[in-house]
Amino acid sequence: MRLLSALTLGVALAIPAIPALAQDTELVIGRAVSTNAMDPGFMREAATIVDNIFDTLVMRDKQMNLVPGLATEWRAVDDLTWEFKLREGVTFHNGEPFDAEAVKFTLDRVLDPAANSPAISYIRTVASVEVVDPLTVRITTSAPDPLLPTRMSRYPAYIVPPKYVAEMGDAKFASQPVGTGAYRFEEFVPDERVVLAANENYWRGKPALDEVTWRPIPDSTARITALVTGEVDLIEDVPVDLAPMLTASPDVELVQVKDGGLTIYLGLRMDKEPLDDVKVRQALNHAIDRQGITDNLLQGMATPVGGQVGKSDFGYLDLPVPAYDPELSRKLLAEAGLPDGFEITMQSSTRYMKNNEVAQAIAQQLGDVGVKVNQQVLEWSVYTQKQPFDGPIYMLGWGSTQTLDADAAIYAIMRSGEPYSGAALPELDRLLDGSRQVVDPAAREKVLHEVQELAAREVPLISLYREDALLGRASDVHFEGRPDARIVLFDITKD
Repeated sequence: MRLLSALTLGVALAIPAIPALAQDTELVIGRAVSTNAMDPGFMREAATIVDNIFDTLVMRDKQMNLVPGLATEWRAVDDLTWEFKLREGVTFHNGEPFDAEAVKFTLDRVLDPAANSPAISYIRTVASVEVVDPLTVRITTSAPDPLLPTRMSRYPAYIVPPKYVAEMGDAKFASQPVGTGAYRFEEFVPDERVVLAANENYWRGKPALDEVTWRPIPDSTARITALVTGEVDLIEDVPVDLAPMLTASPDVELVQVKDGGLTIYLGLRMDKEPLDDVKVRQALNHAIDRQGITDNLLQGMATPVGGQVGKSDFGYLDLPVPAYDPELSRKLLAEAGLPDGFEITMQSSTRYMKNNEVAQAIAQQLGDVGVKVNQQVLEWSVYTQKQPFDGPIYMLGWGSTQTLDADAAIYAIMRSGEPYSGAALPELDRLLDGSRQVVDPAAREKVLHEVQELAAREVPLISLYREDALLGRASDVHFEGRPDARIVLFDITKD
């Protein structure tokens, strides 16, 4: 099968690219995964598509600076209250007006405990939302939160239309979304395509591309071939072993953003034995050869890490990568009363770079120190439906690229009780909560460093490596990757 795939790709690369059927004002994007739902308040997958359907109060420009979005300005009224002035004359794609009521509805909907939003941790500091007038909203936090404007720049804070959501219901809204963004929803055929059309009345001006189609092409070779032969104009998730082949065609280019991808880690259910023992967690941490995995399996297109926080994030601490030391792992297991090791299940999916091969390598390395791993590989659409994950060990990717702050990198996956967290450390909870209440940047940075130092010692999860973002584009498509991993259609043009 591998030989057949290689030959198929080789033939594709040997012939000139066939011009895509799409016109210069149309774009076709090949995705590695199918879209399941497009409700930004309840995302269980990357927000790549909803980024373009919806807007937030605050945006990030190409230099990652916070700039006005649906809010023209904002200010701190006091330590607990932020006031946002809203943009006048903006309407949702269905004609419904954007106003302060829509902002309140959006945030209250996610904060409702009965809703069980998987993304609630990002805005959990919000205590109440008050409509001052149609174009002014005040957001009160439960404690001082210097990150409130940043929290308003990403999901789940994409503003949704109250009347439309009420009429459609949550389930139908997720498959027929309406926002204020540069592109409006046109069509969704599960496992086939999502079609977006330009919002001609967009408040920033009409986008250059009239229509964009997102096509799921799970097979990596098929995705590369579709780009080379002109069936698609842009592809996500270029596999590392096929990335060099893109340079063999004069009509396509590789887009590589160093450290622009997710940080891959092993989540640990600390409420399940023997992962409740710190020595066991430390043993697992030292049993994994991160450098070998990134060099050999990922061909240097990922970087081993000692923690979840990225170099560009506020609060970053340069932690050493845990040493690969099988002897130390065996010693720690013996000290934990498990000299003969133990048996455990590890869940993974196929969402990330060479996910299966990495999971197999880790299982083998854990097996070398006496830990027998029962691998459970699930389809992504199934894998993401249940939080917390059953585990007890589960592989997941996480990122803070949309906020560039340590809080987004760690809170949701290390604070006990959060949907994606398997951790259970009261001291870690105290520090994480405290970091959200400190306004002074220097003092807050100190707390975030303490969080990372504690996590390095107690191992509530096992950080592995940070992927590079790898995409492919046709030569007539003007697109450069962004540090926040977004594909902003408004900024893309074609010759």
